[in-house]
Amino acid sequence: MKINDVLRGKGNEVVTISPQATVTELLTLLAEHNIGAVVVSADGSSVAGIVSERDIVRLWNGTPDAGEVRVSAIMTTEVRTCTPDDLIDSLMLLMTEHRIRHVPVVVDGALTGLVSIGDVVKSRIGELEFEKEQLSNYIAG
Repeated sequence: MKINDVLRGKGNEVVTISPQATVTELLTLLAEHNIGAVVVSADGSSVAGIVSERDIVRLWNGTPDAGEVRVSAIMTTEVRTCTPDDLIDSLMLLMTEHRIRHVPVVVDGALTGLVSIGDVVKSRIGELEFEKEQLSNYIAG
């Protein structure tokens, strides 16, 4: 199964935020969309970074006026990405090795989707259910 199969099921919408936005604006965006991470992009297409709940927690621990800090100050700039043609197994390995939960999907430098660990788990469960059904039908055959 490929990343494209996951995107086909969940859609390609990606929530982005400007690097100049404040952490308060970031918190509003996360709550509004009920998500755990946002791709940081100046133009909505390129990937400048990614910022997650973890980044906010690290900042909030003792930082005065944390809500006024710019997203660019707390975002991860070394972003691991994948393509729609990458295999889910490769993505699971990437997420496990680097302890990340969100991976932007990029084609020719342009953001085309975002896959979370939840999307991967849902996809894998669906795959296992299908295999179970096929085996049951074969046995009952």
